[in-house]
Parts: sequence; C-alpha cells; structure tokens
Amino acid sequence: MTVFNRRQTLLTMGAATAVGLAAPALAQPRKITVGALRFTSHAGSFVAVERGYFKEAGLDVELRFFDAAQPMAVAIASGDVDYAITAISGGLVSLAQKGAIKVIGGALQEEVGIDGQKFLVSDAAYQAGITAPGLLDGKSFGVTQTGSSFHYMGSKMAEAEGISLTYKPLQKVGAIIGALKSAQIDAWSIVPHIAKPLAESGAVHIIGDVATYLPDYQVTTVFTSTKNAESEQQMTQDFIGAYSKGVADYNDAMITKSGGEDGVMAMVDLIHQYVYTDRPREKAAPSIINGTMRLNEGAAMNVASIADQLSWFQSEGLVDADITLETLIDTSYVKTLGV
Repeated sequence: MTVFNRRQTLLTMGAATAVGLAAPALAQPRKITVGALRFTSHAGSFVAVERGYFKEAGLDVELRFFDAAQPMAVAIASGDVDYAITAISGGLVSLAQKGAIKVIGGALQEEVGIDGQKFLVSDAAYQAGITAPGLLDGKSFGVTQTGSSFHYMGSKMAEAEGISLTYKPLQKVGAIIGALKSAQIDAWSIVPHIAKPLAESGAVHIIGDVATYLPDYQVTTVFTSTKNAESEQQMTQDFIGAYSKGVADYNDAMITKSGGEDGVMAMVDLIHQYVYTDRPREKAAPSIINGTMRLNEGAAMNVASIADQLSWFQSEGLVDADITLETLIDTSYVKTLGV
C-alpha cells in the first residue's frame, strides 16, 4: 500500500487538475439581507453576525436597520430584505393576506419574572397625578403608526382598565421620545432599555408593566417572504438555525449568566456595536443591561399571542375580518407555544 504525505497528496491533486480533472469548487456563501432595529431585543441577529454563526450556515448577512416595524414589512414584501425581526403590525398582516409575507418564528416575548416593557408618562402628566395606567382616561398615547405594536399595547391596557386613549402616530421611535419628554403626548410603552434611562433622566416616569395586561405577549417575531418560506426552505432553516445560536448565546450571557460578570460585559461590548453607538461604552452599558429580556429559544413562536393580535387588528377594522391565522404564520420551522 502506498501512503502519501501531505506534500505528495497536494502534488498529485495538482497533476490531476493539470490533465483536466478539475477540483470541486468551494460553495460560496448565500448573500441575504436581514432587517433589524437598534434594540437589544434584536441581539440574536447581532450575535449570529459577530460570532460567525451565519457564515457557518453558509449565509453572508448584511444587516439593514429601520426606524419602525411597518417599513420593514414592506421591505420584505418587495424583496429588498430577506428576513426580519420585528413586531406584528397591521401593515404586515395586510401583506400576509396578499401572499407576500409569513411569520415563521418568535423573537421576544413578555415573561413572568423577567423585567419587560413599561408604560411611561411625561413628567407633566405625572405631576398632574397620572401615576398608574388606569388614570390615563382621555389622554394621548404615542404610536409609530396606527396598527403598530404600540397601538396594540395601549389598546389592550385601555380595554382592561375600562378607559379610552387618543393615539398619536409619530412614525419613528425617536419622534415619540421627543414628544413624550416635551409633554406633547402623555404616555407611551416601550422596552426597558429605553424606558429605564428615560425615567432616570426625570423627564418621564414609569407607571406600569405591559406584562400586567399581556403576560405572554409575543412582542416581536421572525418573518420572511412567502416565497422564502415555501421555496427556499433550506436557506430559511439555515437562517433560523444560525439566528437561534445567537439567541442562545445572548440568553446564556444575560439571563442565565453562566459566564458571570465577564460574560455579561462581553455581550454588552458586542451589542454596543449596534445599540447606543452614539454613546461611550461606559454610558451605553447600563442601558443595554437594563434592556435584558429573554429571547425565544430556538425562535419558538407563541401562536396564542399572535392569534390574539390578529383578532385585535380585525376588531379595530385595521385588517380584513376574513384573514385566517394560517394566512399569517408558517409553523413548520420552529416549536410553537400557547396551543
């Protein structure tokens, strides 16, 4: 038996190529674009990019950042973005009805025992005695767009409290923050990494938790085009698998804290490349830590929560009454919850 060393093997391969036996080409990574917001709740994507999980899955990912959920849904439908992580909006549901979009997983969910989204009021409203959500009757509530997740949270709270709110569409999160701080609106709801620093500034006040009214709320979801869900199954599985590795790392560092303080700080450093990039690291770190909420392991999807959201959109006349849950979601890629 002839045994070749490494050098002889390479020479033999070279000779084979020279006589026309071409060596197999290495597979090129599939280029895809992933939509995101600059929130800690999108950390699964950030970690998967920075730790090479997407590359290991054969995906060359470009992150594209948005200011609100609805424009991201439009970008998925148009093919400008392949996958995205954001809240369900009326616009997204309408695009699903047209056969353009499918929700394929869960990203962030309210969970008992984990500090979650907050209801906020302006300092002027607080000084006027509005110290709890039930005291907001007749007051203004900031939303990005009609039919956004902010609209849903405000409406569900108002329904539970038996009050009414006036919703003010301001298009962007930054515009809502400015309006709240200047008392142009009375109230808002948002993730803790934004809520807590605002409250610490004294310009606004935390008056309640979203989880009190929506304890299992599937805040954000993973979604893609119907074409990708139905015809690009391997790519979609690869995306979900790599994204889920990023989620697992985030939860391990920030929730379980298996790496101790060093693990937390390493994750903060990673996230700071995408969130609060305009702040020095030492000022950004507390806000990133404040935003710690458990992400859905394996992108598991809370179907019961999504069904409730769809029912609310329909009851408000924001989407057609005959849209079915099956039109909106594809449960073939991840574990489902709440059913």
